[in-house]
Amino acid sequence: MTRAEHFAAFLPPLLLAAERVAATVEQGVHGRRRTGSGDAFWQFRRYSPGDSIGRIDWRQTAKRMQAFVRENEWEAAESVWLWRDPSPSMAWASEQARERKDERADLLLLACASLLLRGGERVALLGAPERPANGRSVLPRMAERLAIQRGLEASKRAEASLPPLVPLPRYGQTVLIGDFLYPLPEIAARLRGLADQGVKGCVVRIVDPAEEDFPYRGRTRFLGLEGEGDMLAPRAEQLAAEWRPAFAAHQEGVAEICRRLGWHHIKHRTDKPAESVLMALYLALEGGGSRDGRRR
Repeated sequence: MTRAEHFAAFLPPLLLAAERVAATVEQGVHGRRRTGSGDAFWQFRRYSPGDSIGRIDWRQTAKRMQAFVRENEWEAAESVWLWRDPSPSMAWASEQARERKDERADLLLLACASLLLRGGERVALLGAPERPANGRSVLPRMAERLAIQRGLEASKRAEASLPPLVPLPRYGQTVLIGDFLYPLPEIAARLRGLADQGVKGCVVRIVDPAEEDFPYRGRTRFLGLEGEGDMLAPRAEQLAAEWRPAFAAHQEGVAEICRRLGWHHIKHRTDKPAESVLMALYLALEGGGSRDGRRR
């Protein structure tokens, strides 16, 4: 059995878990309803300066003795490209984490795709040959591609530590999920290349609690996951004073890159439930919430 076949054997549980997380979040948002130019009625709201007079509903205005505007649901489906970091640094979990970073990233990507598909949006994996689509076959096909990526050699996965810079149509959306443990200038250049195409983006940064808290003490061997080599620290606690501010500065650097692009940035620790970050991500895609999500 090849490595890809081995990972593919776990697709049904992963898909079930993703659908379960998506269903939980869907109950909280009650469907992806937005104001727009569709024909289906959504709500009445009070007239505000700047609203077109042609949007006033005169029957409601007469009933309530105040000017009210009729709002309809958005009916134009959007295209959303999703990507998760396949690099070797994602294949790790500390004792404090619920699961490995790559496992949480796969779960979030598929659960997000499930929510978008339920809302009528078209989705695709960034860099995959398939065009954005909506339908029952989309989610299993995406899961299969993720499994194949996991089965690649570590050297090939390391080359894909940043999302691919591919042509995208203007006004599309991207969801990028990874640990983004990469030099900040290269991260900025890659995200800028996508943003310059007129694409909106949401970066979900996956953090293992040990990466942020650095709980290690005593004689500790640190393993390099991407060819850096191993390091033996006689007293690991002495490294904490340098590691914690350096890691925090890198995190803030990624957040600042997103702010400058007008993109959403969400941090997620793998010792927290997936539902919380998926809710924040979904609201970001709707256009709500902070541009720099502080949700854990």
